[in-house]
Amino acid sequence: MASPTVSVIIAAYNAMPYLTRCLESVVEQTIGQSALEVIVVNDGSTDGTPDELERFAGLYPKLIRVFHQENSGGPSAPRNVGLGHARGKFIFFLDADDWLGTETLERMVAMSEENGTDIVLGKMVGVNGRGLPASMFKSTQPKTDVFHSRVYWALNPLKLFRRELIEKNNLRFPTGLPIGEDQPFTALAYLAAKGGISVIADYDCLFCTLRDDGGNTTSRTKGSEPRLRFLPTMIDLLIENVPPGRDRDHLAHRHLTIEVQNLLAHISRELGDEADKTLARLADTIEPLWHEGMNEHLSAMARLRLHLVRHKMLEESMELLRFERSLSKRKVSTPVHVENGRIYARYPFFRDPEHVVPDECYDVTNAIGVRHHVSRAELVGSTLHLAGHGYLHRVETRDVTTELVLRERDTKVEYRLPVRHTETPGLGSDEDEGVYVYDNAGFEAAIDIDTAADGKPLADGLWDISLAIGAQSAVREVRIGSKRAKGLSGDPETQVVQTVKGPRAATVYTTKPFGNYTLDLGEQKHKVARHLLIDSARWSANDPSELVISGHSTLAAFPEGELTVVLTSDSGESAAFTAERTPHTDLFTIGLQVGRLTPGLWHGELRLGTAWAVPLAPLPLTLEPAKWRQHGKPWYAKSVPTKGKTKRFALRVDKVDLLRAIARRIK
Repeated sequence: MASPTVSVIIAAYNAMPYLTRCLESVVEQTIGQSALEVIVVNDGSTDGTPDELERFAGLYPKLIRVFHQENSGGPSAPRNVGLGHARGKFIFFLDADDWLGTETLERMVAMSEENGTDIVLGKMVGVNGRGLPASMFKSTQPKTDVFHSRVYWALNPLKLFRRELIEKNNLRFPTGLPIGEDQPFTALAYLAAKGGISVIADYDCLFCTLRDDGGNTTSRTKGSEPRLRFLPTMIDLLIENVPPGRDRDHLAHRHLTIEVQNLLAHISRELGDEADKTLARLADTIEPLWHEGMNEHLSAMARLRLHLVRHKMLEESMELLRFERSLSKRKVSTPVHVENGRIYARYPFFRDPEHVVPDECYDVTNAIGVRHHVSRAELVGSTLHLAGHGYLHRVETRDVTTELVLRERDTKVEYRLPVRHTETPGLGSDEDEGVYVYDNAGFEAAIDIDTAADGKPLADGLWDISLAIGAQSAVREVRIGSKRAKGLSGDPETQVVQTVKGPRAATVYTTKPFGNYTLDLGEQKHKVARHLLIDSARWSANDPSELVISGHSTLAAFPEGELTVVLTSDSGESAAFTAERTPHTDLFTIGLQVGRLTPGLWHGELRLGTAWAVPLAPLPLTLEPAKWRQHGKPWYAKSVPTKGKTKRFALRVDKVDLLRAIARRIK
């Protein structure tokens, strides 16, 4: 009997009526029933779960296997039973009250096979108000690992695992933990996944339900005691398996924020000495994982919370918890204090003489929200004009010091340019109930290519444009352009502008995917020549010795009189003809006065100034030779085929040899 591709393992305890939809979602998977086996372990249910399982097993006898056992008290034992019977190349753990998107397993298997990864996370969707981790699903990641992604913030086992990974590392769910039993299993799997981890973020893979009857494991398991049993397990696991340093700190961040906050919520329901003892246990538990260097990676709120916990300040911890809960309901963000360039959130106990809490627990300088918008971005001649507004959230626009920053992408050379501050009455009234005023947040700036480099011309390069937004001594730098007026498309607009160094190529565009403005000087990414296009060639109806070249330019602008066709003969002579532009269009025509040319074979190119040239294409074969009289003598001009692979414009100009012409006629 062939082994299935995926073994779906479901631990079921009093799962009705949710179980029905769960099983239906599995049997309807687009990967096909022939690629699946479904192992359901009934963990001593006392509702209609056993009967529903037998009904489905009867409908799908080749697909679903059901095992019944006495209640074990949690999902670990039934999941382990399922692992003991699984034969699939992959394992997917599914809770009995959740369900799968129709294409989930097909997409997950394909992702793993294409990238050789050991674990695949699929985007999870909360149902009925259930909160779920989301930070790891901002974008699809074909291949990552636990240290360079946010996958560790999803420690539930509702994922696709290679069975080889599980068996090779002898991974099983611990049965002594009433809650958090999935964390050690998943964490060890992440750490052992040498083939990497995939994340699917562009498809809703798993729908997780918050049960109306409170039957979810985390809901029915109350109190801080069970949570204080698995947290030390996880901290010991990290200390034993991950050396000190950036990688361990990255994983520790999860436990020092999410778990500590959750435990404080449970401690708040305890009384007197019991709460004091629990907080002391929590403080002792996290001490081995925490160190001073982690502060820069934590939010100010997390730093403050940990400080209070580590110093076993119960009343203060509870007050902070109440503050956080009220903060989530308020529409006005916490006020800040600005001093010596630093920004501090006015959280509880800030500079309270009765509580010695370091200022660094309140420092939000690097996390403060930055608001910015561009209303104008226009290159006129050699000057780029920018306008818009920028401000720091909750920092009123007094003593504004905003500057424009140009930074060359490769060399990192930078120049800071002054801006003109403009009034923005009413700005910010749509947030924080208008409590904070940003009435002087506007800016206007002019970047003159000839003088922006401290009075000298800017060098060729990619000049990224930022705004150093400053107010009340605080400064935050931000790239601008991602927020802009609807009329500013951000598409590249290449121009040739006249500068003190002569004509130069300049392109203003927004980067992808972030949409920030950059000034490309000197064709680093945007070439001028591709914007110069020849459309047709014909002999003039009014002058038989004039060849009219028609074309168009997709350049946003170029200097008048600089677009020419230059013809060069095989004897080294040359002749130039200037283009005439059709007003209000991108069209141009160039009349080549062939009658001015001396006899010979002439080649040509379209030139813009002296820096750009595009070879003229061969004249069409259907173009008849031109004939005219000059000083009473007959002349002609005709296209001549060129030798070699590269075909180019070649025009033979000469007097008519009368004797040879007569001889041809006689023949």
